[in-house]
Amino acid sequence: MAHVNTLFAVIFNLTQRLRDIFNKAKSVEVAYTKLAHWHKDVEDTGFKAFNTIANTITLNYRSILNYFINRSTNASAESFNAKIKAFRAQFRGVKNVEFFLYRLTTIFA
Repeated sequence: MAHVNTLFAVIFNLTQRLRDIFNKAKSVEVAYTKLAHWHKDVEDTGFKAFNTIANTITLNYRSILNYFINRSTNASAESFNAKIKAFRAQFRGVKNVEFFLYRLTTIFA
C-alpha cells in the first residue's frame, strides 16, 4: 500500500508542476526551462500515462510557448470554427459558397 501511495504522490506532483508552469511562469524562457525539466522528470518516472502529454509538448513546444508571450489561446478561433461546422452541417453541406459566406457574416459578425 505504501508503494501505491508513493506512486500517487509522484503522479500528483507531476500534474501539479505542469499546472504551475502554465499558471506561474512569467516568461517564455522560464516556461521553456520548466517544461524541459518536467519532461525529463516524466521520462525518469517511466509512467506511460504521461507519455502522450510529454510527446505533445515535445512536438508542439514552439506553439505552446507562444501562450506565455501574452497568455492568450486560440480558444475563440476554435469556438468560431465549431460554430461554422455546426452551421454547415445544419444545411448538409454548402452548394452556394457566396451565399454561405454572406449568411456567416450576417449571423456571426
